[in-house]
Amino acid sequence: MLASVADQMGLTTSEAPFIEDARSHGNLYIRQPYELYSAENHESWKRLYARMLPRWEQYANPHFQAGIGSLCLSPDRIPRLDDVNRFLSPLTGFKAKAVSGYVPAFLFFDSLRNREFPTTITIRRSDKLDYLPEPDIFHDIAGHVPMHTDKHFADALVRFGECAHTAAEIVGGIRDERRRVTTLTSIIRAMARFFWFTVEFGLMRSPAGLRVYGSGLLSSYGEIQHSIESPDVQRFPIQLEWAINQGFEINHYQPLLFIVDSFDHLFSLVDRLEQWMKQGKLNNVAPGEPGVDEKDLKSFLDAAG
Repeated sequence: MLASVADQMGLTTSEAPFIEDARSHGNLYIRQPYELYSAENHESWKRLYARMLPRWEQYANPHFQAGIGSLCLSPDRIPRLDDVNRFLSPLTGFKAKAVSGYVPAFLFFDSLRNREFPTTITIRRSDKLDYLPEPDIFHDIAGHVPMHTDKHFADALVRFGECAHTAAEIVGGIRDERRRVTTLTSIIRAMARFFWFTVEFGLMRSPAGLRVYGSGLLSSYGEIQHSIESPDVQRFPIQLEWAINQGFEINHYQPLLFIVDSFDHLFSLVDRLEQWMKQGKLNNVAPGEPGVDEKDLKSFLDAAG
């Protein structure tokens, strides 16, 4: 009877007993219990994929479209992470790694440094396809992972991870506790903003015009078109000093987006982010969103020793 109830519930976001049990036992890294996905779960994936496909063809950057082909994702069923990794790892060394929920900031960036992408295994309800404040497997696998098949983009993610280690080393050398926390809070906020405006919501130039490479856009049916076509969106060539001082809110379409020229350009920006970190230029970025969670602070402080 219990198994029947669990199968019926499936692995639906915020409604999955398997995930709640993993969290209650403090298990961050988990297996993907594929047998628990319900028919409705697979139907959600099928509907999401079917309606996104023409939008990807129209608005996604060519590296993403090549990645979708390389991963051989099923349009009808939620993918097994083992199958995703079988196609992904030989290309860039990256692999998707199942997690039970939110990954503290340092651990997340350290995973990228190790070419591992923390991946949510639940999926949104079939009657809530348009917006979900937290990530799900469609956002992570169909939105993020195709980009991980591109060597230059993958290398930029690894550099993000190296920046986190640099941040831990910097604050590890600060003896005054209050100054250490203040400095670290500012650095984490700067990194989060830069990640948001690039990896999550970035635009890229292409011979065909502006195209999307940010995964928050690539997994959103409405916003991917809005990001390219709407006159309400401000689109500017990215400037590092602007991106790290610009707050953002997650509960509506983004009014401001930044454009990179290429993934080599993105890599160079992450390099400069680390240089500025070492020079103290991230120690006092503008206040505001996003807030810095205590778990994120602790993850860096623990790494700093």
